[in-house]
Amino acid sequence: MTTQSRPVDHELVRAAAHVARTRCRGDNHTMAAAARARDGRIVTAVNAYHFTGGPCAELVLIGAAAAQGAYELDTVVAVGDRDRGVVPPCGRCRQVLLDYFPTLEVIVGGGDRVRSVPVTDLLPESYVWADHQLAAE
Repeated sequence: MTTQSRPVDHELVRAAAHVARTRCRGDNHTMAAAARARDGRIVTAVNAYHFTGGPCAELVLIGAAAAQGAYELDTVVAVGDRDRGVVPPCGRCRQVLLDYFPTLEVIVGGGDRVRSVPVTDLLPESYVWADHQLAAE
């Protein structure tokens, strides 16, 4: 596990917090996520809760980024509604983020302990989906 401190993208945290404050309304949308694309753009999204299940904000973010042509993401953060602050990704999101973006930085922690860590630190010794795919012919 990496122990080096990495700089936190505070602009990204502010963008996610703004979306959580202004777009998360009621039980259907309770989390916001923001990612910095490799070209510097910030992409945002909210979760889509439903009693049958539904995608987390991080998963909606992957689709929103792709729809905007942002296929390479460098950093991601999720923020809860009602001023809950930074919320770490759930296990499913950690695996999907690792599979899509193996060099991704994820902002985690709360208050003055917010930090940026490699997604691989969130899933040590993990299954890597890409390692098991057949090589393209």
